[in-house]
Amino acid sequence: MLSNIGVPGLILILVLALIIFGPKKLPEIGRAFGQTLKEFKKSTRELTEDVKEEKEKLSK
Repeated sequence: MLSNIGVPGLILILVLALIIFGPKKLPEIGRAFGQTLKEFKKSTRELTEDVKEEKEKLSK
């Protein structure tokens, strides 16, 4: 889905975000998004490890 956006689309999104939220609020939003993404990846990794462990237990 995101591979279809391209550089012009990303520039448009950034400009719109800058207009809507302003230059002071944008870094806070970016930081919050980064922390959310980090937590999501961590949870996904833990879930994958749990599934692998269960699979190994069942195969024994």
